[in-house]
Amino acid sequence: MKKYDFAAIEAKWQKIWEEKKCFEASNDYSKPKFYALVEFPYPSGHGMHVGHIKAYSGLEVVSRKRRMEGYNVLFPIGFDAYGLPTENTAIKDNIHPRIVTDRNIEKFTNQLKTVGFSFDWSRVVDTTEEGYYKWTQWIFLRMFENGLVFRDKTSVNYCPSCKVVLSNEDSQGGKCDVCHSDIIQKTKEVWYLRITEYADKLLQGLEEVDYLPNVKLQQENWIGKSTGAFVNFSIKENDEKLRIYTTRPDTLYGVTFMVIAPEHPVIQKYRDSISNIAELDAYRDECAKKSEFERTQLVKDKTGVKIEGLTAVNPVTGKEIPIYISDYVMMGYGTGAIMAVPAHDTRDYDFAKKFGIDIIEVIKGGDITKKAYTGEGELVNSGELNGISNKKDAIAKALEILEKLGCGEKGVQFKMKDWAFNRQRYWGEPIPIVHCEHCGMVPVPYEELPLRLPEVENFEPGTDGESPLAKIDSFVNCKCPKCGRDAKRETDTMPQWAGSSWYFLRYCDPKNDNEFASQEALRYWMPVDWYNGGMEHVTRHMIYSRFWHKFLYDLGLVPTSEPYAKRTAQGLILGPDGEKMSKSRGNVIDPNDVVKEYGADVLRLYVLFMGDYEKAAPWSDSSIKGCKRFADRVWALQDMVTDSEDYSDRLRSSFHRTIKKVTEDIEAMKFNTAIAAMMALINEIYSAGSITKGEIGALAIMLYPFAPHISEEIYSNVFGKMLSEQSWITYDESLCTDDSVEIVLQINGKLKSKIMIPVGTEKEEAFELALKDTKFAEAVEGKNIVKQIYVQNKLVNFVVK
Repeated sequence: MKKYDFAAIEAKWQKIWEEKKCFEASNDYSKPKFYALVEFPYPSGHGMHVGHIKAYSGLEVVSRKRRMEGYNVLFPIGFDAYGLPTENTAIKDNIHPRIVTDRNIEKFTNQLKTVGFSFDWSRVVDTTEEGYYKWTQWIFLRMFENGLVFRDKTSVNYCPSCKVVLSNEDSQGGKCDVCHSDIIQKTKEVWYLRITEYADKLLQGLEEVDYLPNVKLQQENWIGKSTGAFVNFSIKENDEKLRIYTTRPDTLYGVTFMVIAPEHPVIQKYRDSISNIAELDAYRDECAKKSEFERTQLVKDKTGVKIEGLTAVNPVTGKEIPIYISDYVMMGYGTGAIMAVPAHDTRDYDFAKKFGIDIIEVIKGGDITKKAYTGEGELVNSGELNGISNKKDAIAKALEILEKLGCGEKGVQFKMKDWAFNRQRYWGEPIPIVHCEHCGMVPVPYEELPLRLPEVENFEPGTDGESPLAKIDSFVNCKCPKCGRDAKRETDTMPQWAGSSWYFLRYCDPKNDNEFASQEALRYWMPVDWYNGGMEHVTRHMIYSRFWHKFLYDLGLVPTSEPYAKRTAQGLILGPDGEKMSKSRGNVIDPNDVVKEYGADVLRLYVLFMGDYEKAAPWSDSSIKGCKRFADRVWALQDMVTDSEDYSDRLRSSFHRTIKKVTEDIEAMKFNTAIAAMMALINEIYSAGSITKGEIGALAIMLYPFAPHISEEIYSNVFGKMLSEQSWITYDESLCTDDSVEIVLQINGKLKSKIMIPVGTEKEEAFELALKDTKFAEAVEGKNIVKQIYVQNKLVNFVVK
């Protein structure tokens, strides 16, 4: 057999698969279906990296296996193509973002096809195409109609470099997600989606799905549901009340001061009665320069100003307590006011020490002269709560007291905030709203969708935080759809997350001009049976898309309450140095280079063989060479084929065991051990010296989901048929058990040797076989055997003197 020419053979089979449309999902809805989903890529100018290959290879293997098992498989791909990086490249290179996007998509498509992924290329979606974003806008308008869209003036995270407003999720750590510049705060009118309305549904839905435990936990933490109490603190000087939320109403007796946000409206309302208003204004202006991250950091100097002229009253003790403003309290979180219990909260303790405020112990167990005590214990100095040491009982009693006094009640809060849903950039979906002086905010009529992005030459963002669309009079000036008078269009565009919040639905029916997908297609394909992606997207993207889906479910437009039945995640591929791959470190591996040197099948095998699929693993050139040697050994088996269609007696049991292992390991995403099992089987075949036609056929089928090109070529050479049209191989459970087993031989509990014996060997026979082992026999010779122990199929142990 001539040497394996991977370049020619891989190109040959990719062409055949495409011509025969082997991987297109059928519209025959009578067949059992399997919908496998991977996160569609953002088509950057850098092209794919090896992380993409690993991310897609898991469900690629499962999908190829499912087709052979008789399923109608939908394994689609598309492009999440709106966003800042494309627009920034377009500005830098003076090219329209449409051209940049099309060029990048073409590059990605060629790379994906070169690796031989079995995607359904007839269903590709591109979030920037008018036929797609028409329906993104349509869903937005349905949300608007149902009160889930609103505008509010607020302090926002603003990236001065990208000139764009960012959500909290896109500016974690005080840095822009896109360019990593420092974020500043800016007051602006912002579009929001009321995702908080769905907080409970999003939490409850996690009980219906099969997600990795860590995925569920991250989503639960992101939503951040807490139960506690809302408490009203009256202000002595007027009739105003400051409302706070606390998870520990049992510590109310220890409240010695309050802190409100520097932007709290009560300050403006009563500014004339505040003697140090100038000091408060100056502090507020300083806070406006800080990012939310800077303001809420725990480890930093405590700053604040006492409000002279407003005094709060502790509702359970009746004592007057001072009110401060401080940067760590923000209007966007909770009520914009907090109660402070310095004896039992570290931040409150540090603040109280700095400003000389009383510290009253209400939980026994620590030394509050030295630091705050944050543990549990018996309540003291707490009126009716004194002597209670069970936190749950204490909270219940505190709630009773609050309700009796009429100053508070049980409540629930969520950490998750409403979703800031706009960008001041060109390359995004236009928000289909018209602003009319007479009618207010008016939706663009559905029949006028899509509201298209205008053709422009200058799409640079404005310096004042305005969208470049605001500069285009022909786009901005319009007639009100309601009253017909002069009006202006909204000029913000949607964030990049919009298109990815429903793409899985469009795959079901991607060419439908009349609806985002037909009910028939949705009923057949949904939910997604298995979704795989990165851990970095399990909060933002997954929560956003689950929110959109649940909204559509409530309207009766999708058949399932949850979009994804199962969610798994792959680990990162690290650089050869064990660090995260990055251009600056110079440790990035280009998949194109690997395919050119070793072929697509070897790349596919290696990314799945390099370790546990869910864990990070470093790239290793020596290990990829091992996968190349394995592929070469598989190819050379064709020189050893005998005519028998059956398994040989020598290898029958080994084949059945390997088929079982590969079958089960694919479902458990244990791809590395499945490949290892096939490597071990190859060793046995070479030891046997020959392989039957039946055996090489079975091996080709097992290997096919991992290395499809070489498997197709071997199967075609031996059988003259297409492997992708064959059925998955089965195994006989009775032939999967080992005939023999390795046991350990011990003297006085210490290992002396190991031997193979038949499975189920009885005690006396096991002792005889043990004594035939030279090492063991020598260790026993001349000794007095006190006791003989046998654990069937595991060990023989002689106690000797």
